[in-house]
Amino acid sequence: MSVAIDHTGPWTVADVLALPEDRATRYELLGESLVMSPAPGIRHQRASFRLHAALDTAARAAEAPVEVLEAINVILPSGLVVPDLVVTDAGATAEDGVSVEADAVRLVVELVSPGNRTVDRKFKPMLYAEAAIPHFWRLEFDPAPMLVVYELTGGRYTERATAPAGTTTHLDAPFPFAIDPADLPRQ
Repeated sequence: MSVAIDHTGPWTVADVLALPEDRATRYELLGESLVMSPAPGIRHQRASFRLHAALDTAARAAEAPVEVLEAINVILPSGLVVPDLVVTDAGATAEDGVSVEADAVRLVVELVSPGNRTVDRKFKPMLYAEAAIPHFWRLEFDPAPMLVVYELTGGRYTERATAPAGTTTHLDAPFPFAIDPADLPRQ
């Protein structure tokens, strides 16, 4: 259900978190501006589910004290975002809240959607780096699935690996993980 929003003045994190749940729209606070995005499409959902499951399996196998979550609110110094996937410290999710603080987040993953390319490739990585989130991954779909892996170095993300479709790439952070992105979006 879409929500009619009647709001005056700058938005706050509390204002955004007070909005009613709306499965058709994602609400993010970038600075003092409310940004609304449509719910992701089927290809995106399929890939997100599979990547979530693979990350969760790898984290459990490594006995990493983390939890893998989809589309959870992350509170940053400059607002609130909803990454497609988040790996957070297990203790940060002990209570049944609606958000996690950026300092508890180990990895954010953005699946690049046609309508959000610039935000997913440029703007959000800048915000994640500003919040000192150690790892950022970006899953591209076109022309073929490809996972680009970044690590925070000196306050900026540095590309550490590219996992192309058809090849298994082994990563060691935030825990050991092997991925071939080819099958993530396939029906």
